[in-house]
Amino acid sequence: MAPALPIDVEAVAGAKLTREPFPWFIVPGFVKREALDAINADFPDVAHAGSFPLPTLTYGAAFQRFMDAIRGPEFTAAVAKKLAIDLTARPTMVTVRGISAERDGQIHTDSVTKLVTVLIYMNGKWEAPGGRLRLLRSPDNLNDVIAEVPPDEGTLLVFENKPNAWHGFEAFAGPRRVIQLNWVTNDRVVWWEQTRHKVSAAVKRLRGR
Repeated sequence: MAPALPIDVEAVAGAKLTREPFPWFIVPGFVKREALDAINADFPDVAHAGSFPLPTLTYGAAFQRFMDAIRGPEFTAAVAKKLAIDLTARPTMVTVRGISAERDGQIHTDSVTKLVTVLIYMNGKWEAPGGRLRLLRSPDNLNDVIAEVPPDEGTLLVFENKPNAWHGFEAFAGPRRVIQLNWVTNDRVVWWEQTRHKVSAAVKRLRGR
């Protein structure tokens, strides 16, 4: 018998999908309560701001099981069905953030090579006014809000990366754990993005010394 997944795949099916102005949904408590302590204990030690590709990080077994689950067939099928998009042949890419800098959070859309963006927050109850991701209607107004997603522990956000999928957050500096998974167009995108992030991460580490 296979071990239970640390994520609530069934909650994806039950989540409310909003399709306008772009498709998105939120699942609070997506990471199962009984799995959180072990995942947090095995979370990568990310000491600098920025996104770090999963292959560049060191982490424990519980975090590995978590990564296997979000890249696994059950979660892939649930997201594909919810968004009505075929993800069966699409590769995935995962990056991890542990620290937010003041410069982070500017309004943007993700690269066109990213088909779907998944964000999973791994912080305690979020009390700070900043650092709360906002899905937006426009590229130049952080207050033109569709929805706000506090980065509370275990919360899942999924959105289809349309040209108008604007998002950002008010500046926050400090610990802010978030895992980003993307289904992308092809394997070359994974190679390029991981190479780019590796170079960027190496520069950040050098500057942090």
